[in-house]
Amino acid sequence: MKDKEIKYQAPALDKGLDILEHLSAQSIPLSQTEIATGLDKSPNEIYRMLMSLESRGYILRDEVSGKYRLSLKLFYLSHRHSPVDELRKAAQYPLEELANKIRQSCHLSILYMNQIMVIIHAKSPGPIALSIEEGNLFPLPLTASGRVFLSYMQNSEREIALSGYPIYMAYPDQEKKNFLNSLLEIQSKGADLRNSDLANGVIDVSVPIGISNTGIIACLTVSSLTALNVNQEMNNDEILLEVKKCAKKIEERIGVATL
Repeated sequence: MKDKEIKYQAPALDKGLDILEHLSAQSIPLSQTEIATGLDKSPNEIYRMLMSLESRGYILRDEVSGKYRLSLKLFYLSHRHSPVDELRKAAQYPLEELANKIRQSCHLSILYMNQIMVIIHAKSPGPIALSIEEGNLFPLPLTASGRVFLSYMQNSEREIALSGYPIYMAYPDQEKKNFLNSLLEIQSKGADLRNSDLANGVIDVSVPIGISNTGIIACLTVSSLTALNVNQEMNNDEILLEVKKCAKKIEERIGVATL
């Protein structure tokens, strides 16, 4: 552990968060002893913290069994602000910094109604730039960001998502197999870099934001005009490296732990 992290540790706060996280991972109420066992602590060590969390309304204690469970307070607090707004705020400066550095436009997109929705866009400082407007919707199979989302889905979820696209369902069996294999390659590389399926003369570079056991939060994508690549200072591999650095900054700003 870094010296700075040790210096600013708050044991009581850590203990309270441990209790909340442990209860959130359980499907049934737990007694004081069960919570202590799960946290590898003695019941006395967590007694005061349980009392504090109960008095603040974060946990509830059953009058009959005496067991604790989470209240809806965390749910209420999490819904007092828009997650998309928070994501936009966290991404704005890193995206602008990225666009200025690579001199290409970039955007952040999320999964919405089985489509890709662009939620924020940073324009290239150059005189000629590709603009992808916020709020636009794009199909999953035909976009780099869509393929990144698909690559991190569970198999059953991916099958349902792709079944909603006639263009994919019309693929011959071998083409479907090739497409699914390409998703495995994307997940292995942690990025998708290829010519755009939606526009000629465009190269897309897309990486995931916030990889977790339940999937990803968003995708960061740079769509560059190949006609400009001849004179640009950075090649596609260098751009990909900068895109990954930007994704990491956004993840740090939203407090997402990645694998």
